[in-house]
Amino acid sequence: MFGGIAEQIAERIMGSKRMGWSMKRVRKAVFPVAGLGTRFLPATKAIPKEMLTVVDRPVIQYVVDEARDAGIEHFIFVTGRNKAVIEDHFDVQFELYDTLAQRGKDDQLARLQRLQPAPGQTSFTRQQVPMGLGHAVWCARELVGDEPFALLLPDMIMQSEKSCMKDMVELYAETGSNIIAVQECDPAEAHKYGIVGRGEDTHHGFRITGMVEKPKPGTAPSNLFINGRYILQPEIFGILENQERGAGNEIQLTDAMLKLERQQPFYGYHYKGRTFDCGSPEGFVEANVAFALWRNDMNESMAGVIRTLLDEVRPAERSEAAS
Repeated sequence: MFGGIAEQIAERIMGSKRMGWSMKRVRKAVFPVAGLGTRFLPATKAIPKEMLTVVDRPVIQYVVDEARDAGIEHFIFVTGRNKAVIEDHFDVQFELYDTLAQRGKDDQLARLQRLQPAPGQTSFTRQQVPMGLGHAVWCARELVGDEPFALLLPDMIMQSEKSCMKDMVELYAETGSNIIAVQECDPAEAHKYGIVGRGEDTHHGFRITGMVEKPKPGTAPSNLFINGRYILQPEIFGILENQERGAGNEIQLTDAMLKLERQQPFYGYHYKGRTFDCGSPEGFVEANVAFALWRNDMNESMAGVIRTLLDEVRPAERSEAAS
């Protein structure tokens, strides 16, 4: 089934160099947004978790902005039931735009228009059944086609001067292969994550020598965990199509990448910025605090609020509020 994939990739890259062609650049990004968000109930009973706001933007907007900053031109959303508001968010809202224009709120209108994808830049497809991340990626196969693509998990938002995906696209341009972003974690916590093995350094990344999902304590090949950003070759779709269910009785992307790794190289990009897991309440609150403090117009006031709350709010009070 997988025979010849390596030769195809090598010929594609070497042939393009011989003929002076450019290998296909990363134009498309996939966003799997079909998850139910059960860790945020009851907030996500009627609102998709991707539309919860960090300061004044929904979580999904941060991730799309990161992709756009990296040069992505086509945004592909793998959705599920009750996710139509995500499509609405990236659509034109004539009544709102007209009202802002009539009221002279030009700055707000201009900001919304800057965030608006151009016509034809967004596509939406359904993952009818919850069968895991690998299955969600496979659902985007027809929209991606025979091109390398970025994959951004919408729960994870990044904070850095230069975006994570932008650096990954630059590493892809140097290697022409699969790229996975990683960060360091406490070695004692490595069993909670997908971990990669680190090989020799290359360009501004390194060769990945292996991947393991949630290794047993003390067995991890490194403390570098996969942080939710990928650039993958289209051959992953052929593997996912026949991929057996793995952990959780779901189609696991890591299992498919392990098979692809036998045929194609994977490179790691060591991201040094901040990552917030907005799929958890703690990470979501942390992201709100961090992005508020990062803004010039909010830093001073929010820092004062936080100091006051630390002095005034006691654990018993927080416990009662949580109940």
